[in-house]
Amino acid sequence: MARIIDSKEKNMIGEKLKQLRREKNLSQQQLSERLETLAIYVCRGSISRIEDRSRTVTDIELYGLSQVLSVPIEEFFKQ
Repeated sequence: MARIIDSKEKNMIGEKLKQLRREKNLSQQQLSERLETLAIYVCRGSISRIEDRSRTVTDIELYGLSQVLSVPIEEFFKQ
């Protein structure tokens, strides 16, 4: 089995993040700014790369995303 860092897809949550962000009517920039209020610095471009699954996501970033989007972490892994 290939490790995730060896594949083109670097995370499992990108598509769900995009869906949840759009449901909350947030732009990538707005999401970035809200993360910053939690002292989690993810620029708009990095959010784009997370959504297209070309960037990994740290645990602290995942926590911040769940807080900003008001969803439990488990929600990011649902189909």
